[in-house]
Amino acid sequence: MTVGPTRLDVSISYGLPRAGIPSATSFRKWVAAALEGRIREADLAIRIVDTKEGQSMNHHYRGKDYATNVLSFPADVPEGLPKGVKMPLLGDLVICAPVVAREAREQGKSLAAHYAHMTVHGVLHLLGWDHEDEREADCMEQLEREILASLGVEDPYAVEG
Repeated sequence: MTVGPTRLDVSISYGLPRAGIPSATSFRKWVAAALEGRIREADLAIRIVDTKEGQSMNHHYRGKDYATNVLSFPADVPEGLPKGVKMPLLGDLVICAPVVAREAREQGKSLAAHYAHMTVHGVLHLLGWDHEDEREADCMEQLEREILASLGVEDPYAVEG
């Protein structure tokens, strides 16, 4: 059993009805698994949104006019904090519930498993991981597989034959 960070504060807000969305406890468990062995303290926020809000945010921040599954906004922590001042702010995730539900159906995955994947994926982005080229993508995907396996979630990149 993994323990996760020594201090984890995950704030979850909803921009749509919560029916069918995993519990806050599940999101916290997935975040803790992604952070395990990587950082000891973290504050982050997760906002679950509808398609309209997801599209608006993706358009505003990325210039892409469609809703995407997860957006990651790493915290912009100021340089030169006074000695002894710790700022464990990691950042924010925005998860678009209708997109995640559609993808889970299309990919034949359970909704909870896909939410777990999107949460872990987003947290890794907050930690600085990316998939801009094939090597980065391979490394990030392997890390996602390992974290999700520790949670009992099947390989999200496995191709059904």
